[in-house]
Amino acid sequence: MDHVNLTELTEVMLQKENCNGVVTLRMNRPLQFNALSEVLLDALRHELDLVADDPGVRCVVLAGAGKAFCAGHDLREMRSHPDLAYYKTLFIRCSRLMQSIQALPVPVIARVHGIATAAGCQLVASCDLAIASDTAQFAVSGINVGLFCATPAVALSRNISSKRAFDMLITGRFIDAATAKDWGLINDAVAEDQLDAAIAGKVAEIMAKSPAAVRHGKSMFYRQQQMSLSDAYDYASDVMARNMMEHDAGEGIDAFLDKRQPVWAF
Repeated sequence: MDHVNLTELTEVMLQKENCNGVVTLRMNRPLQFNALSEVLLDALRHELDLVADDPGVRCVVLAGAGKAFCAGHDLREMRSHPDLAYYKTLFIRCSRLMQSIQALPVPVIARVHGIATAAGCQLVASCDLAIASDTAQFAVSGINVGLFCATPAVALSRNISSKRAFDMLITGRFIDAATAKDWGLINDAVAEDQLDAAIAGKVAEIMAKSPAAVRHGKSMFYRQQQMSLSDAYDYASDVMARNMMEHDAGEGIDAFLDKRQPVWAF
């Protein structure tokens, strides 16, 4: 897909807003409950790549237009390409999108309402933080149509316990927002009319911190999870030492000692 076509389709499928360093990406296929078509997958990946290269971005909010956050892959589109090579390519592209969220140097917050199912639930699990309306529902329900949600299982099982994840995967059952919060899939569940305020509050907390420290921290957090305890501590020690060499660390410590507010470098 060439750049011109991707840009045109992105504007239709994905709404983007950049407000003072906070980028909101809103999936815009409301009639399809924001199902992840090939175009939408590419549009999301394209915009996240732009964010990764923009030092002015401090936070990303991922949202959905209409009545739902995301209903997963576009099943109608998938059935129109009954080819093994096509399916392998599709799921690899989706998996790379999920990994690009965690590779992004700034936090990504999922703003969840309605349903988040299959790859939509995978999106929630892949984001660094997630805040949902208290009426939201979550499922990895591919099993109900004869398809085990294998790729969503990767992200889901890294958020909640193995037995809970497998129960969701093998039964396809929905869990409500209160359960999702209790299990650790989301950070908070609020009344739907308070959802935007809750997102804004979390964004404000992040924006008040040192940009350099946040970038060091996000990269370190995910890398150390795959290491042995000893290697993780060695790596974390190196990251913390390099973070200490940043202007913001010196400024923050001096401000604390001087009993004043720090002034971060941007």
